[in-house]
Amino acid sequence: MKKFLILLLSVSMIATLLAGCRGAKTEEATATEEGLKIAIVSSPSGVDDGSFNQNNYEGILAFIEANPGATVTPVKEESGEVTAAVQAVADIVADYDVIVCCGFQFQGISTVAQENPDVNFILVDAYPTDAEYNIIEVENIYAMQFKEQESGFCAGIAAALETKTGKVAVVNGIAFPTNVNYQYGFESGVNYANKNYGTTAEVVELASYSGTTNDGVNVGGNYVGDFNDEATGKVVAEALIGQGVDMIFVAAGASGNGVLTACKEAEGVFYLGCDVDQYDDGAKGDANVILTSALKIMDMNVEAQLTKVANGTFAGANALLGADTYSTGFVSEEGRHQMQDDTVLKVAEAFEKVVAGEIVPASNFNGMTPDAFTGL
Repeated sequence: MKKFLILLLSVSMIATLLAGCRGAKTEEATATEEGLKIAIVSSPSGVDDGSFNQNNYEGILAFIEANPGATVTPVKEESGEVTAAVQAVADIVADYDVIVCCGFQFQGISTVAQENPDVNFILVDAYPTDAEYNIIEVENIYAMQFKEQESGFCAGIAAALETKTGKVAVVNGIAFPTNVNYQYGFESGVNYANKNYGTTAEVVELASYSGTTNDGVNVGGNYVGDFNDEATGKVVAEALIGQGVDMIFVAAGASGNGVLTACKEAEGVFYLGCDVDQYDDGAKGDANVILTSALKIMDMNVEAQLTKVANGTFAGANALLGADTYSTGFVSEEGRHQMQDDTVLKVAEAFEKVVAGEIVPASNFNGMTPDAFTGL
């Protein structure tokens, strides 16, 4: 019990920290003293997307607050294409000490990094690859991927326990490995709840929006096909709501704003946030449509690597971060979610087993599909 309480408090403290970061200014930070010149290159949704990109940016801002001589320049890569993303980094590499690259589309920056050994790179949500797309380690790239399936697992359990219609769904942006992790984790969580907590939730998928990975694998789910298409996000959500879905977990970047709008316009439909605490975005008059949010703690890890650059201990690595370092989790802080107390306890109970390694949800990384999930 003591271990459980510590776990629950840890998750709550992380949620509190993230909640405190929301609303951070996204203009270029400036300083009068000389320090690290940092650039953050993001996807088309930009560093004020209220989710993935913004959380990375907030990690930089936290570093600057502790190191007032540092500056940051946000750079938005408008297309989201792999070639264009790498070129956007190459175009600015000579001007900065550190470049933070946000997203799977930046996996090809290894050549740029190797040609500029005096510049350090922080790559989020991907590992660097060579010209043949083989994963490699580069001395001046710290690449971090996350076990998103662990956070998605929490969301799936919560959705299964809270649904009134018995129908739940997940909406993603593009079938990048990170999004597939969220999907598989969510579906694993629903399966876990059905097996262990007596729920009978059904995961609804629309065949016309099934996802296909870059190597041609159909992973099902509901994929918008873009991280910056609110209109299609709303269309997908309305179709799911039309089939009776009342719990929608969303990992779709700015496309998720369209899903959120659809949830607000419907009655009795809840949205489960992703990456950061999205509770403030869910206001609907005096009510709120955010059930909880699945967390991926990027800001803390970005800030830690920038600190290492500043103190000379930075080293390239390909890191996989998860529950064991509290880099994943869910929002359980009172006033920041709408789960019943029993749901919070059950999700936290299951997450404790994830932390301990007793439960390993299905993911893109481990080659396991939700149907084959063995943590039941």
